[in-house]
Amino acid sequence: MALGTFLAGVLLAESEYRHELEIAIEPFKGLLLGLFFIAVGMAVNLGLLVSEPFKVLLAVVSLVVIKGLLLYVLARLFGIRPKARSKMAAILSQGGEFAFVIFTAASAQGLLPAEESAFLLVVVSLSMVTTPLLLMGQKKWFERSLNQEQETTIKTDVEDRQPRVIIAGFGRFGQIVGRLMYANKVKITVLESDASQIHLLRKYGYKVFYGDATQLDLLRAAGAHKAEAIIVCTDSPEEIMEVVDMCHQHFPSLKVLARARSRVEAYQLMNHGVDRYSRETFLGALDLGRQALIELGFHPYEAKRAEAHFKKLDNAMLKELLPQHSEDKELAQRSKEARKELEEIFGREMENDRQSRNFWD
Repeated sequence: MALGTFLAGVLLAESEYRHELEIAIEPFKGLLLGLFFIAVGMAVNLGLLVSEPFKVLLAVVSLVVIKGLLLYVLARLFGIRPKARSKMAAILSQGGEFAFVIFTAASAQGLLPAEESAFLLVVVSLSMVTTPLLLMGQKKWFERSLNQEQETTIKTDVEDRQPRVIIAGFGRFGQIVGRLMYANKVKITVLESDASQIHLLRKYGYKVFYGDATQLDLLRAAGAHKAEAIIVCTDSPEEIMEVVDMCHQHFPSLKVLARARSRVEAYQLMNHGVDRYSRETFLGALDLGRQALIELGFHPYEAKRAEAHFKKLDNAMLKELLPQHSEDKELAQRSKEARKELEEIFGREMENDRQSRNFWD
């Protein structure tokens, strides 16, 4: 029955009913998983670990090592990247949950002696415990090996080891910042947690450290105590705030600039003592709005000035509303008032600008 339901799930997963089934099962999934593992836990005889510890541990190690090596070799044959290979081997090296079903069913049918079934259940259960430990070890090993490669393969002088700017996160946002720095011959060091980009970045001459930017040791190794500024461009808002706080605490002379994807994140950064930030959606929307004004017949100079005025006034309003941002009612009321003020001030400034400027084509 268990095998039949498993095969039915595999077949239905590729059908047009997949999403409807997921929605229908979702309320019961956690309960059913809990019942399954309660039943497994009741069937596991941990007394074997006390009575035969060496035999059990040897079987666990053998299972994890042999299965992990086989998975790594298969991943290599299929051309999977090195980090993904080792991660896949670490995640899948333990015994699977279906082993519980098979061993229990085999024992119930008399195909497997009860003693051997109990032993195998203990081995599979303990092998599952190794998964988080292997993942942590894999991450540490990969981080150390990449950073050692950074030190041994890139030959630089003492001055080159003292970057002016550290960029934490080199995704779509951080890459643009880094290219601008690089084009202006500003020495930068990149902190990146995506191993797939490490070798590519080093190929183009970037000094890169692999790892999580929230690690104090990594920031020190990257030269945060000697750098002039750090630009935090990671995707996670929580990680950005953590890096900001760590820099303020341990590197007080370091200028901190950060990425903000919304007004809420901008408020959070200001509350964390960051005055230099970039609201990426705001700037992109402003530029698109300027282009729309030009398409609607506005003079390019007038559209550019309108963009500059709006940016200036919106930033002023953002700072003014900072004290109320945690109070929804006060913020809503003040935002309405600020929008009216913004329209009035914006209109006056644009009118003054039209009267005082010289037109150009």
